[in-house]
Amino acid sequence: MMLMEQTQVPSAALPVAEFKDHLRLGTGFGDDGVQDGVLETFLRAAMAAVEARTNKVLIIRDYTYTLSAWRDLGAQGLPVAPVRAITAFVITDRLGAQTTIDPAKYVLEQDMHRPRLVSTGFVLPQIPVAGQARIEFTAGFANAWGDLPADLAQAVMLLASHYYEHRHETAVGEATMPFGVNALLERYRNLRLFGGRL
Repeated sequence: MMLMEQTQVPSAALPVAEFKDHLRLGTGFGDDGVQDGVLETFLRAAMAAVEARTNKVLIIRDYTYTLSAWRDLGAQGLPVAPVRAITAFVITDRLGAQTTIDPAKYVLEQDMHRPRLVSTGFVLPQIPVAGQARIEFTAGFANAWGDLPADLAQAVMLLASHYYEHRHETAVGEATMPFGVNALLERYRNLRLFGGRL
């Protein structure tokens, strides 16, 4: 199984100005934008950490999920949420021949924690030996930062601030989230049942 991000969060979607205000950085100087690149890096790192901790996509983007076998013959769980749409479903054999599956043969079962691609018949199409299935989909809470749930946006700000304030530390310490971030993320965390299988 492999999940690949096909599109990235555009720089314009990142709240660099709001992050500067959050950090209380000085303004009105000729070099106000000198740290923008660094601040963007910390915001991206914090977003990635929040998304990894929750399996939730913040800013909408496209993904490709490939796998070589179904865990359940009638449905396949998707590794992140919220999934907005399945854009393609393709079966590839070992020689590289591709078969695009008719959208009438499957549906997206939306779920905040465990979205699934579900067969409209009895079973999903068979994956050939040494072949793979490729599911392309769009996932995310919002196109713009201002449309994110407030608690997720605040968690990213707190974590990015923590990264910024401790950017020069070289000592290896206990890997914990800063105060408040875990509490903000708790309701978005996916409770793993049955061995965490998708």
